[in-house]
Amino acid sequence: MNSFGNQIKTLLLMSVLTILVVLIGIGIGGQSGMLMALVLALVMNGGSYWFSDKIALSMTGAKPLTRNDNIEIYNMVERLTANAGIPMPRLYITPSTQPNAFATGRNPKHSAVAVTQGLLNILNYEELEGVIAHELAHIKNRDVLISTIAAVMAGVITTMANWAQWALMFGRGNSDEEEGSGFLAALPLIILGPIAAMLVQMAVSRSREYLADSTGARIAGHSRGLSKALLKLDQASRVVPMDVNPAASHMFIVNPLSAKRLMNLFSTHPTIEDRVRRLQNSNL
Repeated sequence: MNSFGNQIKTLLLMSVLTILVVLIGIGIGGQSGMLMALVLALVMNGGSYWFSDKIALSMTGAKPLTRNDNIEIYNMVERLTANAGIPMPRLYITPSTQPNAFATGRNPKHSAVAVTQGLLNILNYEELEGVIAHELAHIKNRDVLISTIAAVMAGVITTMANWAQWALMFGRGNSDEEEGSGFLAALPLIILGPIAAMLVQMAVSRSREYLADSTGARIAGHSRGLSKALLKLDQASRVVPMDVNPAASHMFIVNPLSAKRLMNLFSTHPTIEDRVRRLQNSNL
């Protein structure tokens, strides 16, 4: 699927999440429930958008990486950001021995790229260039904002479904037969909504990874480095653990919890084999 196709897919998936929020809101309390759901989603999205970089960096124990610490990386990032047409992000390093990396920040002017110590230990220059270009692609494509909104909306859906289940347990529908019947009619959506929201959130994350791979290859000027790096990182993630909150796993270039992952349907990342195949077929 090309970049335009991935953008359309993301738009459709985000629309599904919005519809789920509205429908569950209506099921809970009609128009007032829908309004409550939309206000809640807006407030939570706003907070996540504004503080996304601080939250992510704090969760991973990242520390600033200065020019004096590693001038080679700084020169590389400056060159790649010029290629991408975005401002220079802040650079960070995390102490994890698992080779990995992530990007965060509410927009290109307030962005950061973090790499693990393990990443610097095992990648050569071309491979590191591919990984950095991938993370800059996330910034350029505003994937941090999109993933944050998807995660928050999925959380809102789950929260509302929990409210509805508690309301049912305490006999919400007994006082008004018509309202109660409408509430019970929405019961399948209340039960299945959180599952659907989680699946859509995972699909959004996978779609944005494909897009970042293709955009990153164009930023670097080739796909060789990223393809080789992905294969190395996939192998390492299976044997080197990372102590990271599962809520942050979607940010990384490869799933840091690979050793614990379930079926691909519930994964935040596409398979490495598929990502590498697409890169090799990109003619970059």
